[in-house]
Amino acid sequence: MVDKQPSCADAAEPELLPVHEARLRMLAGLTVLKAAEKIALGDAVGRVLSQAVVSPINVPAENNSAMDGYAITSASIPISDEPESGESTPGESTPGESTPGESTLKVLGTSWAGRPYENSVRTGEAVRIFTGAVMPAGADTVVIQEHVQADEDSVRIDSAVVAGRNVRAAGEDVQQGQLVLDVGRRLVAADIGVIASLGIDSVRVTRRLKVACFSTGDELCALAQYANTRLPAGMLFDSNSWTLRALLESSGVELIDLGIVRDTAEDTRAALTRAADEADVIVTSGGVSAGEADFVTEVFHEMGEVSFWKIAMRPGRPLAFGRVGKAAFFGLPGNPVAVMVTFLQFVQPALRHMAGMHDIAPLELPAKCLNRLRKSTGRMEYQRGLLRLSDGELVVESTGKQGAGRLSSMSAANCLIVVAAEVASVSPGDRVMVQPFYGLLPG
Repeated sequence: MVDKQPSCADAAEPELLPVHEARLRMLAGLTVLKAAEKIALGDAVGRVLSQAVVSPINVPAENNSAMDGYAITSASIPISDEPESGESTPGESTPGESTPGESTLKVLGTSWAGRPYENSVRTGEAVRIFTGAVMPAGADTVVIQEHVQADEDSVRIDSAVVAGRNVRAAGEDVQQGQLVLDVGRRLVAADIGVIASLGIDSVRVTRRLKVACFSTGDELCALAQYANTRLPAGMLFDSNSWTLRALLESSGVELIDLGIVRDTAEDTRAALTRAADEADVIVTSGGVSAGEADFVTEVFHEMGEVSFWKIAMRPGRPLAFGRVGKAAFFGLPGNPVAVMVTFLQFVQPALRHMAGMHDIAPLELPAKCLNRLRKSTGRMEYQRGLLRLSDGELVVESTGKQGAGRLSSMSAANCLIVVAAEVASVSPGDRVMVQPFYGLLPG
């Protein structure tokens, strides 16, 4: 009888590390980057704050109008003359005259955005005002222009006017001394606008992580040399390097691309030595299984500190993690889909953690599965799916065959279906967790 060794084909393998334990062990083995730099606000989108943003001013700086209309004091609002039951409604008034429940106010001038009205407003007076303009002294209410009857130098309002309406208070958005954005925040477009509104033109951010990557395999052909050619039998275009490059560049790191490394211990050792000297993180693809040509595992165990290299997940069982010198090391599988899945589940959260971010875990949402998923217990599975909204409910269906070499299935999908290790099967109508690519895949 053949003495079979554990393999990726096994439904369960006792020595495999569960995904959640692997993540905890990974985070414990990472060092958060301390080095920081001051950069211009225009260059800050996507960067991670190393110093909190505290507002030096109130925003808005003064009380201002939220609408075009007339600024008044609430003392000018007339008392309602709504008739009691059984009484007749007063007849129409002569144009230009006030009736009970109405007031005619003298218009003193205009408050423009950027050119405020300088004098005060008293009872019986109004100032024409535009959106964003500073409220005149004494005014506490804006009556929108659609709710007045205006002449050249007067305006008539009625008792339906609500005191205090349509006014933005000073500091209503941000108050002086307020913590606006905390350390560890990855800046997005809205953050850039908020910082600019505070009059701040530069921020302190964590320096970019330096990440070295390479692919291994004698069968790989670089596009730079072989693009648009027919390859010899058994040879493959190197797609993993391009996938990793796109994922890493979209993650905002400084990329050190070491290309393709051939299947020898000497070449692998040289590549890892250079990467450890130049980078904070090393990411490789291929060569981490138990084959005779899998030199990454062999050299990593020789040169580095191994934390783990087998995980109870599919795809992605052979995933090596540890350190080579001062650099964190991730040895990803060679299968194209497994490269992407392991990157999203481990490398991307690690990069975010090292950059000082607090929100690092992939977003997961519950959805109803529309079809049967093949699954056995023992490993966490990440299957490609199509997520959509149907009758107000999130539903997901598989993209089809789930082979780890079907990279096109990742392009066709818009989410990963996450099936827990203890789940034996998924039937139509069952609830599953999904990780939407929107917000998961960088770029």
